[in-house]
Amino acid sequence: MQLNYIDAAVIALYFAFNVSIALVLRKRATKSVSDYFVSGRNAAWWLAGTSMVATTFAADTPLVVTGLVARNGIAGNWIWWNMVFSGMLTVFFYARLWRRAGVLTDVEFAEIRYSGRPATFLRGFRALYLGIPINVIIMGWVNLAMVKILTNVLGVSKVEALAIALGMMLVTASISVMSGLWGVLWTDLFQFVLKMGMVIILAVFAVSASGGMDSLITRLHEIDASRSSSSSILSLVPEVGSVWMPMITFFVFIAVNWWASWYPGAEPGGGGYIAQRIFSARDEKHSILAVLWFNIAHYALRPWPWIVVALVAVVRFHNDPQFLQDPESGYIRILVSDLPAYLRGVMLAAFAAAYMSTIGTQLNWGASYIVNDVYRRFMARGREERHYVIVSQGMTVLLMLISIVVTFFMDSIVDAWKVLMALGAGTGLVYILRWFWWRINAWSEISAMSAAFVTSLVLQFGFHLDEKNPQDFAWLLLITVGITTAVWLSVTLATKPEPREVLLSFYRKVRPNPALWGPVAREATDVTPQRDGVFNLLNWLLGVAMIYAFLFGLGKIILGGVAVGTAFLAAGCALGAAIYININRRGWETIVK
Repeated sequence: MQLNYIDAAVIALYFAFNVSIALVLRKRATKSVSDYFVSGRNAAWWLAGTSMVATTFAADTPLVVTGLVARNGIAGNWIWWNMVFSGMLTVFFYARLWRRAGVLTDVEFAEIRYSGRPATFLRGFRALYLGIPINVIIMGWVNLAMVKILTNVLGVSKVEALAIALGMMLVTASISVMSGLWGVLWTDLFQFVLKMGMVIILAVFAVSASGGMDSLITRLHEIDASRSSSSSILSLVPEVGSVWMPMITFFVFIAVNWWASWYPGAEPGGGGYIAQRIFSARDEKHSILAVLWFNIAHYALRPWPWIVVALVAVVRFHNDPQFLQDPESGYIRILVSDLPAYLRGVMLAAFAAAYMSTIGTQLNWGASYIVNDVYRRFMARGREERHYVIVSQGMTVLLMLISIVVTFFMDSIVDAWKVLMALGAGTGLVYILRWFWWRINAWSEISAMSAAFVTSLVLQFGFHLDEKNPQDFAWLLLITVGITTAVWLSVTLATKPEPREVLLSFYRKVRPNPALWGPVAREATDVTPQRDGVFNLLNWLLGVAMIYAFLFGLGKIILGGVAVGTAFLAAGCALGAAIYININRRGWETIVK
């Protein structure tokens, strides 16, 4: 696909607008470390929530969804749709607690919940571990995805595509350096509107080029009839017992994976950049609404334009050897063939937005760990705020340079993903319970991380369980969760609880539900008990049902089932209204910042 001067001008205008946002917000964001990393804790819910959605919409996301649909139909997306349970858990059980904690990063939590050298080690280790290796691996695969897009769309070599991607990263790093999280939040808002608008436009043109939705659905039914599988490409739910969704794998997805596995952006109990956006919210109500909006947009609204283009690709290329070997490329091929020439520059700007929104967050988030939890905590205490802001800007640039080196030597996005899965499987339960059970201590987390790491690697590389194989994935997760849980529970009960004063301080600050805080809750008579467990559980169930109602409703309407889809949407609205009423009955007007 060749670009003309108009395309180049549109792309240049896009970058100039992003930089102008950073320049406008520069003074506001560099007053203090709090302003730089958590926007002075004054972001509105819609801004913080949209930023979460934009961050998880990376350049590779439409390609991944296309691959899922090509291999397993629309229902293939249940690989990530099952995480709705975890997302809504964060909304109603953890967003308020994170906001009350008053920390700058989620790893700082270690030293308000635990004490002594174990807590200090845990904070420093997790900051370095998440801030450097995990962070640059994520940026590496995002860079690789952008390289793949550029090589296919522009027809350039891999080296040339890498040079273009690095140029975009330089602009992104400049925005982050100048304006911190404020710049990330506002550029994310602009970038999300742009990229969502363009993927919707591409879906419309792709369907039109296929003869309309009715024609597309007819062709998909013909392909279904020619396949050996009994499940339909258009089915919204997986066929349990199929090759790609055996019963044990379905059980793991629905009942285990969403709470047991740690993964960036889907941490049980919240964490990472999701927690960072919660910290940036104005108050508890804004923090809950931010995560609620994120989950609605992330799971129910955003996927359908990608899925529609994926279905077009299945019809167009289902007998094409290149598509069968690399189905993710189908999205790019539809883009090149069906998008009008006058929109090429805008679409490339949209892909740049998808890339930059993720990279911008990773740079700011990673720098927050290194500066707040390593440099400021262990190396240079008591300096002026301006000093830490300057160091934060320098660390942002350094992380960018490290990620460039990692990208150069990284060959496979899948292999990088497997490493992260190995490191995070099985640790989720301790992250969920550490808020609600007084007996958990720093050794609980340390032992959980160690056991999950060792068990996952032994199973994958010693016993050759392959996470890409559905049954192997299920057994890998079940065994890792079982061993990890047994280890950290044993360590917890074999070691001393945290000191009384530490537990009392945490309980008074965060005010968790007292059910599992026994002796601490009884001693803290000055704290009004937050007996909201049943209330939160009810809203969690309503929220999960609401997300799936919106998801299925939109899907049914798009695929021609208007009556059924409308009924689903009506049910979703009713569930949303019930959640709204429940939230407002809790006396939000009494919440302070």
